[in-house]
Amino acid sequence: MTTTAYEPRTYRTSMARPGLVGFRVAVKETDLWVLAARDFSLQVRDLVIQERQQLEAYIAANPGFLTALTPWPGDPFAPPVVREMIEAAAAAGVGPMAAVAGTLAARVGRQLAPLSPEIIVENGGDIFLAIEQPATVALFAGKSPLSRRVGLHLDPSLSPLGVCTSSASVGHSLSLGRADAACVLAESAALADAAATALGNRVQGPDAIAPALSWIAALPDILGAVVIVGEKLGAWGRVELVSLT
Repeated sequence: MTTTAYEPRTYRTSMARPGLVGFRVAVKETDLWVLAARDFSLQVRDLVIQERQQLEAYIAANPGFLTALTPWPGDPFAPPVVREMIEAAAAAGVGPMAAVAGTLAARVGRQLAPLSPEIIVENGGDIFLAIEQPATVALFAGKSPLSRRVGLHLDPSLSPLGVCTSSASVGHSLSLGRADAACVLAESAALADAAATALGNRVQGPDAIAPALSWIAALPDILGAVVIVGEKLGAWGRVELVSLT
């Protein structure tokens, strides 16, 4: 079982927002880019370490959790970060680690929210947003001609919001499909992350875009989704696409 090669996160150079300060916090595999009212690097680092310690301890006691590709049984005694991953992954029908990036981004973002009017936390292309003004998120779809040429206009009425993307051609996460981008919007970033993986797994080519979107439309608590395969794009739900060219 292999994963695609890691891509340098050069897109972060274009992530800016008036009135917010951008800063990076990296702890082991967790690599966050945060936009907030001021630099909260020390607080964010402490939060990430706390969350990771709980997750790593659970994995040490339950090694199968790390590699499971199907939902993990509910565990009321698991730490909160693990329970959030388990619940999100079960809803999407995937393994719990499919929700790890979105879960960590959201848990950091929610704890920072009282300190800043707006918070954006990006973790490997998975984003938690708590915004008061509209925002636009570019869709990065690898070598697709649509990559970075199409964006999502996000209304603050959707906030707090998770915007998470799975790809078979970008990044280091496992995808069993062929989508250049499978992006999901949900109030829960954990669910958006898990559902993006499940959506991408269902896309083996352009003809699979419509059936995959029909599947995710039936999934509870999903706000919208976008799938890109090469030159083809499909969208469903509360998605407002904008041209970035």
